[in-house]
Amino acid sequence: MSIPTRIAQKPKRALHRYRNFFLTFFVLLSLSVTIILTSYLSSLGKTVKRSKYTALTLDNVNSPVVKQIAINSPSANPTNASCNYFNCFNIYRCGNQGNKLLVYVYPLKNYVDPANVPVTNQISKEFYLILQAIAGSSFYTSDPFEACLFIPSIDTLNQNRLRVKEVSQALKSLEFWNDGENHLIFNMIPGSVPDYNTVIDIPVSKAMIAGAGFSSLTYRAGFDVSLPVYSPHLENYKRQAQNRRNWLIISSQININSAFQQDLIEVKITFPNDLMVLGPCYHHNPMNSSIRCAGEDVYNYPDVLETGTFCLVIRGARLGQSSLLEAMAAGCIPVVIADSLTMPFHGVIDWIRAAIFVREVDILKAPEILKNVSRKRVVELRQHGTWLYERYFKSIQAITETTLEIMSDRVYPHLARDYNYWNVPQYPGIVPSLFLPVTAPKTRGFTAVILTYDRLESLFILITKLVKAPSLSKVLVIWNNQRKDPPEPSQWPKINRPLKVIQTKANKLSNRFYPYDEIETEAMLSIDDDIVMLTADELEFGFEVWREFPDRIVGFPSRTHIWDNSSICWKYESEWTNHISMVLTGAAFHHKYWSYMYTTSMPGDIKEWVDDHMNCEDIAMNFLVANMSGKPPIKVTSRKKFKCPECTNTEMLSADLNHMIERSQCINRFSSVYGTMPLKSVEFRADPVLYKDVFPKKLKRFNDIGSL
Repeated sequence: MSIPTRIAQKPKRALHRYRNFFLTFFVLLSLSVTIILTSYLSSLGKTVKRSKYTALTLDNVNSPVVKQIAINSPSANPTNASCNYFNCFNIYRCGNQGNKLLVYVYPLKNYVDPANVPVTNQISKEFYLILQAIAGSSFYTSDPFEACLFIPSIDTLNQNRLRVKEVSQALKSLEFWNDGENHLIFNMIPGSVPDYNTVIDIPVSKAMIAGAGFSSLTYRAGFDVSLPVYSPHLENYKRQAQNRRNWLIISSQININSAFQQDLIEVKITFPNDLMVLGPCYHHNPMNSSIRCAGEDVYNYPDVLETGTFCLVIRGARLGQSSLLEAMAAGCIPVVIADSLTMPFHGVIDWIRAAIFVREVDILKAPEILKNVSRKRVVELRQHGTWLYERYFKSIQAITETTLEIMSDRVYPHLARDYNYWNVPQYPGIVPSLFLPVTAPKTRGFTAVILTYDRLESLFILITKLVKAPSLSKVLVIWNNQRKDPPEPSQWPKINRPLKVIQTKANKLSNRFYPYDEIETEAMLSIDDDIVMLTADELEFGFEVWREFPDRIVGFPSRTHIWDNSSICWKYESEWTNHISMVLTGAAFHHKYWSYMYTTSMPGDIKEWVDDHMNCEDIAMNFLVANMSGKPPIKVTSRKKFKCPECTNTEMLSADLNHMIERSQCINRFSSVYGTMPLKSVEFRADPVLYKDVFPKKLKRFNDIGSL
């Protein structure tokens, strides 16, 4: 080996040694760092390890744990006006147990300052009931680490009972306060003399406020929750339904603004027989709030409100007034005269359906405005106001649970309840039957359910016509003949849609409404085996109309019912009239839900009676749908001539002259079972747009619509 070569290799060996050294060094360094980090994280894990938090108990309310807090200078900004759900609420705290809002309530403590002076008074009965309602609700969790929402156990309901600076420090000392993030503060009496602010005067940082008496200037929409001012008069109050409403208007508030007091005196002079003004009973016991006086007359309160049609809810020293709930409890329609008031549960409850709003400048016109309210409107307002009170406001528990439901809807908007849930009463007899979009989807089409016995010729003709409808998804033949088997598969028409034959165990008309598993679409076309005159356009148009009204029967042959004074009973009528109340299911679309209800929930013995008499299953279905939906059926197209049970055909049941009489007997029997007449009449028929217009056929979608 030459000398130059050996000299050239020495640096390479040195570089190799250095490389091994650095490699060893970095390996050792990595191991050291790993060991250190592991040790640190282990100790950190021990530090943040969840401790066992016991569930909130309210047995020790009178002797809670004492906690001392330091008193510093208060925050300058009581509430952060810029806070909203998107910048002051941490959604990532939520969802620890799926789509469920979890609420944690801090343990009860009695806070004292450095001088051992209590910071908070003993909690009020109302706040105790709020904590009790939360602890007993499905939202409650005793583990703060899985909670989405935090409720301080510091009673902040009444601003007058609070030491603002000290309570602020008590809130900041809460273990999970974190500048108020995801905390909810309850308050019903905000502000204090002389300003009477419409929001609690306590620095709450990013916390939300569930408060009463918000104005439109202080309420942070979508972040705060507007509450009612609860009245202690309502705890044991029971409304007397027999009281007559002799007064048009009652004003029962105490200590209202002097300007409004003067206006009321002027209104009383102008309308002495319409307005009753109640005030404190100075000649009895002015401190007794359970009585009110009008002159020398003494009245029990709030019972006296039952004698008025309308009750005034006027802006007082504070914007929120307990008279709102007192009026609703007594069935007296609230007349709100407070321009900037944010109504309870704003954004959820539609108050236009339960109260009347009068501008403050129009208070002198209030009697004239209220006299123009129709009697029907008065009944609707009173009924809806009573329903709102019973559902949302009749107790502290109801108010608290509603508050939590609103918070849950905000956190999980994809599961939020809609307008109907919050504002539409579920009166007996009109139960919402379908939870569908306004327009049913078209993609899956409809299933044709054909009830047949052995008329093969007309059955096969019908099947070949049905498949021409573009939206037909499947044909289901209900073979009702137990003495004869259906034809072999090779004998059936060759069609481009699935066809299934179901052979029943008994010859019953109700078999057409059985909820068969084979019906995979929401829409069903119930059709008789001899209705062979309908065109593909008529069937497709009927399906399109049903999509717009998925909770009704939509079809072709229509009938009506009339009251016969001579026989003093209902009469079935098949004559052509300007109104209808039934669409026969011999050719009609309906939701498969109705088949389930017909089979499982038909009132009385109607279903058995239909099967025994082999008649009136279509009338029974119309009764069922009308009773549950409160809506009439819809007839489509002008076609009125059908091969149907009333047609003069010697091969049909209707050949018997007693058939029409029996149909009338069905109506009377069914109405007796229901205890009412649920059928709804309507003067309406659906026809395609441009149906009779003189336009080229290429501009019309449904050209092949049959005539009379």
